Amino acid sequence: MVILQEREITWAGRVSWKHHTCRLSALSISTSLKQHPLIWSAVNLPHDAYKLLAVPSPIGGVLVICANTIHYHSQSASCILALNNYAVPVDSSQEMPRASFNVELDAANATWLSSDVAMLSTKTGELLLLMLVYDGRVVKRLDLSKSKASVLTSGITTVGNSFFFLGSFLGDSLLVQFTYGMGSSMLSSGLKEEVGDIEGDAPTAKRLRRSPSDVFQDLVNGEELSLYGSTPSNAESSQKTFSFAVRDSLINIGPLKDFSYGLRINADPNAVGIAKQSNYELVCCSGHGKNGALCVLQQSIRPETITEVELPGCKGMWTVYHKSTRSHNPDSSKIASEDDEYHAYLIISLEARTMVLETADLLGEVTESVDYYVQGSTIAAGNLFGRRRVVQVYGRGARILDGAFMTQDLSFGASNSDSTTGSDSSTVASVSIADPYVLLRMTDGSIQLLVGDTSTCTVSVSIPPVFDSSKKPVSACTLYHDKGPEPWLRKASTDAWLSTGIGEAIDGSDNSPHDQGDIYCVVCYESGDLEIFDVPNFSSVFSVEKMSGKNNLIDTIMRKDSAEEGRKVNTQNMNVVELAMQRWSGQHSRPFLFAILSDGTILCYHAYLFEGQETASRIDSSGQNSVNLSSISASRLRNLRFVRVSLDTYAREENSTGNYYNKRITIFKNVGGHQGLFLSGSRPTWFMVFRERLRVHPQLCDGSIVAFTVLHNVNCNHGLIYVTSQGLLKICQLPSATSYDNYWPVQKIPLKGTPHQVTYFAEKNLYPLIVSVPVLKPLSHVLSSLVDQEAGHQIEHDNVSSDDTYTVDEFEVRILEPEKSGAPWQTRATIPMQNLENALTVRVVTLFNTTTKENETLLAIGTAYLQGEDVAGRGRVLLFSVGRNTDNNPQNLISEVYSKELKGAISALASLQGHLLIASGPKIILHKWNGTELNGVAFFDVPPLYVVSLNTVKNFILLGDIHKSIYFLSWKEQGAQLNLLAKDFGALDCLATEFLIDGSTLSLMVSDEQKNIQVFYYAPKMSESWKGQKLLSRAEFHVGSRVSKFLRLQMLPTTDTLGSDKTNRFALLFGTLDGSMGCIAPLDELTFRRLQSLQKKLVDAVSHVAGLNPRSFRQFRANGKAHKPGPDSIVDCELLCHYEMLALEEQLEIAHQIGTTRQQILSNLNDLSLGTSFL
Repeated sequence: MVILQEREITWAGRVSWKHHTCRLSALSISTSLKQHPLIWSAVNLPHDAYKLLAVPSPIGGVLVICANTIHYHSQSASCILALNNYAVPVDSSQEMPRASFNVELDAANATWLSSDVAMLSTKTGELLLLMLVYDGRVVKRLDLSKSKASVLTSGITTVGNSFFFLGSFLGDSLLVQFTYGMGSSMLSSGLKEEVGDIEGDAPTAKRLRRSPSDVFQDLVNGEELSLYGSTPSNAESSQKTFSFAVRDSLINIGPLKDFSYGLRINADPNAVGIAKQSNYELVCCSGHGKNGALCVLQQSIRPETITEVELPGCKGMWTVYHKSTRSHNPDSSKIASEDDEYHAYLIISLEARTMVLETADLLGEVTESVDYYVQGSTIAAGNLFGRRRVVQVYGRGARILDGAFMTQDLSFGASNSDSTTGSDSSTVASVSIADPYVLLRMTDGSIQLLVGDTSTCTVSVSIPPVFDSSKKPVSACTLYHDKGPEPWLRKASTDAWLSTGIGEAIDGSDNSPHDQGDIYCVVCYESGDLEIFDVPNFSSVFSVEKMSGKNNLIDTIMRKDSAEEGRKVNTQNMNVVELAMQRWSGQHSRPFLFAILSDGTILCYHAYLFEGQETASRIDSSGQNSVNLSSISASRLRNLRFVRVSLDTYAREENSTGNYYNKRITIFKNVGGHQGLFLSGSRPTWFMVFRERLRVHPQLCDGSIVAFTVLHNVNCNHGLIYVTSQGLLKICQLPSATSYDNYWPVQKIPLKGTPHQVTYFAEKNLYPLIVSVPVLKPLSHVLSSLVDQEAGHQIEHDNVSSDDTYTVDEFEVRILEPEKSGAPWQTRATIPMQNLENALTVRVVTLFNTTTKENETLLAIGTAYLQGEDVAGRGRVLLFSVGRNTDNNPQNLISEVYSKELKGAISALASLQGHLLIASGPKIILHKWNGTELNGVAFFDVPPLYVVSLNTVKNFILLGDIHKSIYFLSWKEQGAQLNLLAKDFGALDCLATEFLIDGSTLSLMVSDEQKNIQVFYYAPKMSESWKGQKLLSRAEFHVGSRVSKFLRLQMLPTTDTLGSDKTNRFALLFGTLDGSMGCIAPLDELTFRRLQSLQKKLVDAVSHVAGLNPRSFRQFRANGKAHKPGPDSIVDCELLCHYEMLALEEQLEIAHQIGTTRQQILSNLNDLSLGTSFL
């Protein structure tokens, strides 16, 4: 074990007296002898050594990374490499080998690519390769070479022997593949291969799904981030060349410094209620330096409309293909074009008839000229026989069509001759199609199967014997087609690892091609049991009792259910009304199973293989049906298990009590390059599958959706059609610039600079934004500007060499305008700052012009000059008017109307009843505006140090100080004075503040450096408030991330608040420096008591990750300062969300213990998530 320690402490200001204070100690640790002898040590290492990197065998030893040097030490050898001019040897006599270029390695991260090559990432995001040139086990020298530029990394690690992962806090994290060869012959060929590789490493659909972040753009353009290319080392002995290719990336929206709430481009001005929320988006400042970006976040998906028509009374829609048998191209090209084949017909089922439209260039109605059944409504339609035929199922029959011509007509009903009278009344209730089978569930709960014959393209009706004999009524059923050359479920039968060669033999009996896969039938009975059969034999391969209550589904034969039989809980009317099972394409994909319960809950299960101990013994002992269990269990999928997946934030829907159930799940394989399923109904939702993970995105913009289907034709490329409950049919596409592989859909707009603050100018739909860009300047130039001009001191330039540079941030305010769907945003104007001037705040303010007696909306900017600690601080306040941009000249868009220099930094601005409130250094000043200048009317010396944030409501002011917590002031017009009403007497490092309004009560919210939030209130009548001087605590909570911004938004009225007086309710949306978003909302007393008692139960009922306790985590962290604990009056929805994931019996039991019902709890959580769907 090697330890790096500092014997005597020094710092940068004392380096000329005391330097080289670090040392290394290498200890051998013997646990048996309990001794740790010192083997070797090294002294006189620089004071800025901070990282050790163990050199892998066969070389051994350790690398010490310092800011300006790299040292190698082992028992036998040591060497050093100086990286820049600041590297000083211990005594001036010795000479240090230097790297061929200058670099600073403070805050570097490192990993080993091979046993003698380490990769370092610097603070500017460059990747460097460090080679150890060695002979035997003795390292001769270190070689450092530049490789490529990449993201700013906060961690780097090698994965396997050909990948490394760049983890980034400030940008998108990357997974990079590296290859290295010897000698220079690699160079030319390797480069070409790599370029080809990045361009074509994925099929089209995959490339569409790639994250749209700037990383990949740069990659393809071969700009800075292009990680391919080679690095020839100058060491002749080991001439290694590395080439890189980015394989994947994770989108990161942190650190969120600020955000603002604005209208989307395609907003609908007429929307009301919850649909109106989908007009808005959040524009966030995130990232740093060259990874700086604007992130546009939208909680709900808003498709881009191509056309819309009125179509009342729609019940369902289907698009079908028609592959004519004449154009029978060879198999290879047929498979390639299957995804791109256009749809032929659109079938729309109305209440009493069916419409058929051609989906060629224009949607033309062809209802009269086709043989489809058009006299009544259709239940379902789809393709059979490799898209050569269409099957259309209606209430009493089915038709098989070849294009527009009918080839077969079937009718159900009188097929069971024994019960003619009874079955006449029974019609088709639901349909599932899996080529060449069609599964029908009748309204009386019986099952019929249409079996297709591929050679003649005809079908025949059969009733599976299993369902004929058992009179258990079926509540839902579906067919699952396990596609592909190696079907996934085959691996789950007993001898999965043996059956690799057997598959062909089994399939050989029917003449279908071998890669068609297997078909299974999934059935749920009214009793709540689930069973899976293989088709067409209908032998049971998997069964579970009472599926709706379980989080893990295991085959009943595999488990002994003796314990569970006793606890029969009354789970009334919770039967499954719809089932779907699907395995989407992608490597290592596993099937998902979806079930919708009659109360609107959606259960989602993910299948996995479980290969436990050999389980024959367990089967024998449980001799429940001892007929011949061994033969039954041979074909069973006994290694198949399902685990329940949580669907976060999904808002449930209460089902109508009518007996007619409208099918809600539509599975799609390609909508804009994405795959997943769409859930129609009163709260339509997209479930998209990425990396075997479901992303749930609601679609609020059209209210309830009654029918949905995909459409791919000339004018609508991989788009969709849906019909709203108002009777509008819309043909749309998904916005392509957005990445959906995130909790909320996100679009990143690269800025190539650090964004600091953004605000929204609503009248012109513009976003003014503070951006700083790092610029290299000559050191002499920087030093001369740090001097106080009046005093006239000169700095001696004797020790500053002419070529030294220093990085300075140059600030500007950019005014951006969002572009139509997905194009990069346009910079309409920029306001540059002066030399060494930092823009600190930008706000849109409304000022009352005392000359013209009317309100003006202006852009206000507060700045500060940074000139070091020897010059008194000063800043400027700037006011700009934003005019009409008629002749597209950017300079005419904005014009400066006022600028003034003040003492102290202008760190915050706000408008207060037509006045401008300015925080300048240690005081706040209120100004009047007369059209040409600002005049102070009142001031208050309130913040002892520095204002972090300033909020105003009516005539109240909330102010957060960087160390001294919050102040609450009011402004009185008649006496023209600012009064301090109260303050928090504790010390608190504020980060953000905001007012929280709930009806008529006003609360003050503050977040701090220790990752807490606190809610204060002003109560001068209470004795403990010291006659109103002191703010009292209403609640406190440990968020676990630093909250950098609060935004107050009005909550939506939900069912239970409509009658009450609390219509004026606001919630706070917040962003954190970790890149997470959250929300704080007020609750009424009754709901709060209910949810709080539920929370106390869940602390024990939920099995927490790693056994961590949410109660202790959410305690206020005071970090050693004195703190009186506040009341516990915040409920933690992170914990409450686990309630729905408990087994059903536990849910009912917990609800019963706290004296309420499951329905009531779920409805409360549902109202909360609806009331806070702001985007």
